[in-house]
Amino acid sequence: MQSNDEPEIGGPGVLGVEFRQLLEDSPVANYLCDAEGKLTYFNKAAVKLWGRTPSLGKEYWCGSWKIFYPDGKPMPLEEIPIAKVLKKGSREEGSEIRIECPDGSSKFLLVFPKPIFAKDGRLEGVHSTLVDITDQKRDHIKKETLSAIVQSSDDAIVSKNLQGIIASWNRGAQEIFGYTEEEVVGRSITLLIPEERLSEEDVILDKIKRGIKIDHFETIRRHKSGREIPVSITVSPVKDSAGNIVGASKVARDITARLESQAAMEKYIRNLETLNTVGKSISENLDVQGILQRVTDATTKLTGAAFGAFFYNNLDDRGNTFQLFTLSGAPREIFDHMAMPRHTDLFLPTFRDRKVVRVDDITKHKDFGKNAPYKGMPKGHFSVVSYLAIPVISKNGNVIGGLLYGHPEAGKFTAEHELLVLNIAAQAAVSLDNSRLFEQVKSLSEKKDEFIALASHELKTPLTTIKGYLQVLSKKKADKISQLFLDKSLCQVDKLNTLVEDLLNMSRIESGQLNFNLEVFDIREMLKEIIETFSYSSQSHRVTEKLWNDSVIIEGDRQRIEQAILNLMTNAIKYSPKADEIFVELEVVGENVVVKVRDMGIGLTGEQRRQLFTRFYRAEETQGISGLGLGLYLTKQIIDRHGGKIEVNSEYGKGSEFSLILPLAVQNLKKSKCI
Repeated sequence: MQSNDEPEIGGPGVLGVEFRQLLEDSPVANYLCDAEGKLTYFNKAAVKLWGRTPSLGKEYWCGSWKIFYPDGKPMPLEEIPIAKVLKKGSREEGSEIRIECPDGSSKFLLVFPKPIFAKDGRLEGVHSTLVDITDQKRDHIKKETLSAIVQSSDDAIVSKNLQGIIASWNRGAQEIFGYTEEEVVGRSITLLIPEERLSEEDVILDKIKRGIKIDHFETIRRHKSGREIPVSITVSPVKDSAGNIVGASKVARDITARLESQAAMEKYIRNLETLNTVGKSISENLDVQGILQRVTDATTKLTGAAFGAFFYNNLDDRGNTFQLFTLSGAPREIFDHMAMPRHTDLFLPTFRDRKVVRVDDITKHKDFGKNAPYKGMPKGHFSVVSYLAIPVISKNGNVIGGLLYGHPEAGKFTAEHELLVLNIAAQAAVSLDNSRLFEQVKSLSEKKDEFIALASHELKTPLTTIKGYLQVLSKKKADKISQLFLDKSLCQVDKLNTLVEDLLNMSRIESGQLNFNLEVFDIREMLKEIIETFSYSSQSHRVTEKLWNDSVIIEGDRQRIEQAILNLMTNAIKYSPKADEIFVELEVVGENVVVKVRDMGIGLTGEQRRQLFTRFYRAEETQGISGLGLGLYLTKQIIDRHGGKIEVNSEYGKGSEFSLILPLAVQNLKKSKCI
């Protein structure tokens, strides 16, 4: 809006009272600039359009917040329409610009700037009219976009009047139904409807006339060739500007692929459920008989075989006999009276050469009927025409046995059946290998744990004795070299004691015998004691502490938690050989206490962080640093047993920070600043 002291260009002769009032009341934005481009006048409509009130006599060219070309590129000042009029001295007709208002909204404008000349012909300024074309512009863009979408759509998009006469037809409709636009526009939509479904169009038109939209109606429509196409159609009423329903728009989607995929997916899901059930069953079962029976039953059902069997690849003294182990689809008694399969040319590919054999009609096989003494199917044998044989191969490549399937009709087994059984046979082979290995591993593991526990326990006694003798000797007067060797020996014995204790604790954890003696204590006081001890014992690093300034009470096994913290501090020193400082922090966060131990050492990679708490894990960069890789494993076990957790942040080459998080025993502790 105009301020009271706004200047007038040329005085009343140029912008008289009546003319000024006319501009003020105009719904169209108008403003004036002097010959330098400074704003000298603008009306209320201009303020509304700009979304701001500019400063008269101070701002140039236009009151807009920002000005752009129509495509959104910033417009230089010299290209603004008024600037061009002042430069050329002639009017500009309908330049289009885009402006941005202070609230972030954009508008499209047509600018009509006209030069103002004094009576002596001198250029005194410019009068500009702004026309907001935002709505028209957006409608135009919307229509163009909609038209492009319709034409590029893979769906059929068709419009018709209330009599069912086709008015428009897109490319998608031509692709689906085979008719060109010229062939169908002006003809009835019933051209696409099979005769037995013509009543559907009457129902659709009746609903459209009543303003009811039809969503995703699945039906059948007819291609130009006569082929029937399953489609999903959506039909919506079309209204004129007065709101009257004048026709309908129809979107039709060919759902042939979807229905085929759905049927295939349902079949796949059924097979997958069977595979998962069988896989889960055999992976959880380490009983050989159970594994093979489940596999035989499931695969017989999947293939639709009349019977299925698993034969072990066991040879008799003459090397030509298989052993029936499991059977499905027939009583075992029937097989008891039949001859077992032999190493004939039909069976050898499976049991010797590890090949799948699938025959649609075994009676037409080149080797059928050529083997004595039966010359065909033995008397009393199942009637087998379709035949499928899948080898079950162990990890070392040996054929454990074969899954054999039969059916009295020809062509019953497909490549899909073959693939399914192969997958299950592979799982079964792994499970059979695992069942054999399980007992061996279980036995070895028990012996290993027994050995570690026994060896660790047995080592404790001589180590304690050796340490006692060394301590006695160290108290006696000795020369410097002898004293040095005694001190080093005691240090090494302490290391051995620590390693043995770690092994014992690991063994106790594995056997569930690591006992905890719970008590309520102040972890802050415990940390102070640990840090004080470290300050005397560590000659390579100093400890910088930042402890909570009040008591921090927790409930736990004091000795075990102290062990966990000592492990972290020892590691911080051990793995930062080039630094001389480690950092220990204690804070209370909500209902938890957090103990942080940070170093400036070698750091950890992402892969190392993932394996860090695995027992006996040692990173490659730690060669030359003593330890068994049990410290962090034991620390995590201790913290987990206390209902806490351990976290690590580390940057390779720059150091690591370990955080022990434990629940407080007393809530609502007084918070104060750290010291």
